[in-house]
Amino acid sequence: MGVDNQPIFQGSTQPTPPSQPQVNPTFQAPQNPNPPKSPPPDERKSLFSIRTLRLLIGLITAIFVIFLLFLTITRFFGGKDKEVRLVYWGLWEDRNVMASVISDFERENPNIKIDYSKQDIRDYRERLSTRIQEGSGPDVFRFHNSWYPMLSEILVPLPESIITKDDFNKNYYPVTQFDLVKNGAIYGIPLHIDTLSLYINKDMFEAGGITPPKTWEEFRDAAYSLTVKDEEGNIKTSGAALGTFENVTHAPDITSLLLIQNGVDVYNLSSDQRLYDALSFYTSFAKEDQSIWNPTLENSLVAFSKGNLAMFFGYSWDYFTIKALNPDLSFGVIASPQLDSESPKNFASYWAEGISSESKNKKETFLFMKFLSSKSTQEKLFTEETKVRPFGEIYSDVGLAERLKDNKDAYVFLSQAPNAYSSYFVADTYDNGLNEKLNNYLKDAVNFMLSGGSAESASETLIQGYNQVLEQYENKKD
Repeated sequence: MGVDNQPIFQGSTQPTPPSQPQVNPTFQAPQNPNPPKSPPPDERKSLFSIRTLRLLIGLITAIFVIFLLFLTITRFFGGKDKEVRLVYWGLWEDRNVMASVISDFERENPNIKIDYSKQDIRDYRERLSTRIQEGSGPDVFRFHNSWYPMLSEILVPLPESIITKDDFNKNYYPVTQFDLVKNGAIYGIPLHIDTLSLYINKDMFEAGGITPPKTWEEFRDAAYSLTVKDEEGNIKTSGAALGTFENVTHAPDITSLLLIQNGVDVYNLSSDQRLYDALSFYTSFAKEDQSIWNPTLENSLVAFSKGNLAMFFGYSWDYFTIKALNPDLSFGVIASPQLDSESPKNFASYWAEGISSESKNKKETFLFMKFLSSKSTQEKLFTEETKVRPFGEIYSDVGLAERLKDNKDAYVFLSQAPNAYSSYFVADTYDNGLNEKLNNYLKDAVNFMLSGGSAESASETLIQGYNQVLEQYENKKD
């Protein structure tokens, strides 16, 4: 039809750009001698910004100066931890023995100082309780393993940061777990252990051709064989010191050993044939018709030291007393006789370290207790103690037992620890309380039987007295 076909979408034709005007090179812009001024800035806003900046700089500077001043004051006047003094009551060791161990702790903890003092054992338990309740007692103190009923209100349980129950059970002997762990809480850590053992006069045994006894039957036979009497029947030298109470050193402990080996529950006395038999066996050595010991003889420790006694029951500390009284005496120490050699049972009496519930510095006290109970501290204490006597306190940590195997005089006391038991009937605690009261009832029972009374009647009175005393101290062991 004469019309050209064009695509629907077709780029538009680009317009021809306008021609650039010809610039006359001789053209000059008109001169304006007074160009218009720029509008003036806001003077108030500028002034405010400068002041703000200056204030910020001043504030930052002041804060920095105060911070530096604070650091300086803190460093020179308050940077060091406050000095804490802990009071530590011991019983047996002099200050010079403890000094090295205490110095080690103070060097590791320069803000803590330890005031150690060796206390007089007389009236110690009463003095300890009174002073702590008055707020003037020690932070750390030594107490006997049988004293928990009397000290439960002033002893603080040890946190797991010091020792866990599992670690305590692993590191210490079963008897200490029974005595010092109550309702899952640990109330003390023993730094030593000790067991009742049998001292023998070597010369008397060799002269009599007798083998040291291992059983009670052998003990009895040896005791009678080694007893020498004059023509009138008076005892010149005795085979063993048993049967009486007042002149037998450790009489309550020996009786406890017999009771425990015979199956008597010494923490819950009851009328029982086993109780009667144990008391009858003990007193039999002083009965008139077969006596090898009697109330007229001197104290058993003195008699043994003089060479007038063949067998004496004692602890490790008795070794030093005997040596002091008679350095030339030929004696040895063996394990206590057993009723059942297949299932040995021994007797322990020892002391532990506790922490006062009234201590105002428990954090530091716990730290010191952890230090005291370490193996390295026990080893160092033993070394320091050995400088002033034949051997130190017997290791309480099971892991240190091997260290004493070569020390035959000390090892016997340790060797009995795994099978040791405890009792409230125990001597030499000087407690003026539970121990002394119960020992008096036991003494009355023994004397009653020696005067002809029956074991049954003596036991009934003993049990009544036992229960009355325990009622004063919460009646039972937890």
